[in-house]
Amino acid sequence: MKLAIVTAYPPSKVTLSEYAYHLVNHFRQDQEVTEVVLLTDVTAQEAEVSFQEEGCKVTVEQCWKFNSLTNIISIAKAIKNTKPDAVLYNLQFMKFGDKKVPAALGLFSPWVSKLMNVKTTVLLHNIMETVDLNNAGFTNNKLKVKAYSFIGAMLTRILLKADTVALTISKYVDILEDKYQAKNCVLIPHGTFEIPEEPSYELPEGPLKIMTFGKFGTYKKVEILIEAVQLVRQRTGRDLEIVIAGTDSPNMPGYLKAVESKFRHVPNLTFTGYVEEEDVPVIFSESAMVVFPYTSTTGSSGVLHQAGSYGKAVVMPDLGDLSILVKEEGYSGEFFNPTRVSSLAAGIEKLVINEEYRNQIARTNYQAATALPMSRITAMYLNVFAERPLTFSKELQIAA
Repeated sequence: MKLAIVTAYPPSKVTLSEYAYHLVNHFRQDQEVTEVVLLTDVTAQEAEVSFQEEGCKVTVEQCWKFNSLTNIISIAKAIKNTKPDAVLYNLQFMKFGDKKVPAALGLFSPWVSKLMNVKTTVLLHNIMETVDLNNAGFTNNKLKVKAYSFIGAMLTRILLKADTVALTISKYVDILEDKYQAKNCVLIPHGTFEIPEEPSYELPEGPLKIMTFGKFGTYKKVEILIEAVQLVRQRTGRDLEIVIAGTDSPNMPGYLKAVESKFRHVPNLTFTGYVEEEDVPVIFSESAMVVFPYTSTTGSSGVLHQAGSYGKAVVMPDLGDLSILVKEEGYSGEFFNPTRVSSLAAGIEKLVINEEYRNQIARTNYQAATALPMSRITAMYLNVFAERPLTFSKELQIAA
């Protein structure tokens, strides 16, 4: 099978590029795949397609640009020229731009490729029905919220014109089937990028590192984490370091610089900036725990799966998609009320003072992560492309 994947891809900083890297790495190792054609966004540097493991040929064609109005045409031309047997779109609603018109136009591409008689599958990481538009940085205007919801529903109907729409959480499947009477939705979990050998759960000498990882400023706010750790320091006297790993959300440029300035008096507060792929294992392995200072969620959490793969305890809000993932995929953690600093501080403190409890959660999360390696996820997609049945039910009986 010659498989095309429409996606952002490293070194691109457009959303979901890291996920694409791991998808491609595992697709290329499957014997059913003879070539992977990457239809990526245009970047100044070449795509990172050198892998340690042996696999099939990977071809790269940079054929679309973030916020371009012509992506629907350029992607169609690339598909026509490369002649794949199947095409997979790695999408969320702002994949092709942060401006309304180009973002919307790009989402018509799966319908176009299906009209070209190419087997078309959409991997949709979030749905508009579960996104808090205010917290996610879109708008807090009630009229605009209604307008966004209407446009989101229209675009969802367009995406559902693909042969198959894969969703990472069972709730998403239920919503699309109930609201849109969709008959072509399947549940395929997010999966875990890499499965290192089980760690020793020992930490390096020095302060306990309390880490958060992501793009911050909208529904991910780091102020609550900084304030909570300060409380834990006062109550326990422990040597703690706060590590804020990542960058600003595209909707909130300058956010982390402003936070860094506001809290410059706080000791042991580290802002790493963008974390390169090869540095991700280091920053996770050195951390005592991973904290999710979220006020809402917008899809299955790649950070939670990464934390699990490196055997880390987590502290997270009991809301939305994170709560569903814990129930469905077997993760564990300390939960907190996202509106209360004291609640987050209590959760962090439990993991700081009780090493045995912290390691118990870490082991549980490692076991959850190992149940869903990316090799298993890509095999599910190949079953979809070949119209073979998936190996588990919509209720996610996946750990059995």
